[in-house]
Amino acid sequence: MGERFFVKALTNAPHFSKMKPMEKRTKQEQIEGIQRTLEAHRRFDLDYIPYLGTWQMPDGNYHYRQRGWDAFWTGFWRTIMFLFGWILTGVCFGARVTGRKNLRALKKSGAVCVCNHFNYLDTLFVRQAVGHFRSYHTMGPKNNKNGFGGWVMRHGGMLTFSSDHAAARNLNGEIERLLKKGKIINFYAEQAMWTNYQKPRPMKDGAFHYAVKHGVPILPIFCTFKKKKSGHIRKLRIHILPAVYADESLPRHEKIEQMKAAAEKAWKDCYEEAYGIPLEYLPLKTKENK
Repeated sequence: MGERFFVKALTNAPHFSKMKPMEKRTKQEQIEGIQRTLEAHRRFDLDYIPYLGTWQMPDGNYHYRQRGWDAFWTGFWRTIMFLFGWILTGVCFGARVTGRKNLRALKKSGAVCVCNHFNYLDTLFVRQAVGHFRSYHTMGPKNNKNGFGGWVMRHGGMLTFSSDHAAARNLNGEIERLLKKGKIINFYAEQAMWTNYQKPRPMKDGAFHYAVKHGVPILPIFCTFKKKKSGHIRKLRIHILPAVYADESLPRHEKIEQMKAAAEKAWKDCYEEAYGIPLEYLPLKTKENK
């Protein structure tokens, strides 16, 4: 409720007051105004997009590992995405993958991937980069939707977080199993999706906790793109960056910080090279400097 109130109050924030009246703004201008205000307040992890639909919190009976007919449908949907995903990303977004040598350097090792979260289809972008049959994707519980869409997501490699202890235990066991098999587990370490936002945002610790726990590297992926005035993405580039390995001489909590800092620097360097500008955020807004 607090976050909803915060987003609703954004229309009274300084960055909004300097813009056109709300009724004269396009949807894209409204979204960018919200993002600028959140950026100025350093609320990078706030999810401003209202959720529509019904969902279920995974419990101890939730099947993270697909068996029987579920395994068949998982293979079916992964094959469909493998056959047709490149057409969708290529035609609609002009997507190209760079840095495949960094993926090959992993050989058969499992890895935790961190990718910027900016589009409803960015899991498809990650699949195109690291492999449709090798990648799995962690998501918040609200993505465990009712209906056909949720069913497809569950059979497409979605690993849903849960506040249920039994489900969380099962999820952790499945992540361990998949990493040992050489799979790549994708995390959206920024937490919230900010549609078509180009700058990298600070990462949360979760992905790095799993990497350190299971002794696997972090594979940073950063997507860059150009935007039309409508907000539509074009010339999408999916950059696979060099893997980040833990410094084994450090204690556990320092390994997490070391890997996170290295991954954030990789994103920052990629952003600055791709766009030709330094990474800068709007001036911090506080009560003192309003």
